[in-house]
Amino acid sequence: MSGDDAAMSGGAVASRAPTDEDRGRMRLHLQITGRVQGVFYRGAMQDEARRHGVRGWVRNRVDGSVEAVLEGDAGAVRRVADWARTGPPGARVRDVVERQEPEGDALVGFEIRH
Repeated sequence: MSGDDAAMSGGAVASRAPTDEDRGRMRLHLQITGRVQGVFYRGAMQDEARRHGVRGWVRNRVDGSVEAVLEGDAGAVRRVADWARTGPPGARVRDVVERQEPEGDALVGFEIRH
């Protein structure tokens, strides 16, 4: 029975606090593996994020992967996360692990971290 059906039949409907995604906002933590270093992946992600108005950061990891945090409008964050599955020309993305996080420290712009 859906929440609407339960409400119409007099049944209780469980409520929950609205999430950032419910409010149209989202924060994702990404771990990207494959051939993603030495192919301008970070710079291209920065360009893509800025184009969509997404805040956050991206950095290379010592294990050869790339890590990123994306924050902003849920649709824009989703578009950048989808882009991450392909990346720039020359990249060969094997996997992208996404973890949704609550919005934390205020992020300004989109930076490449070292």
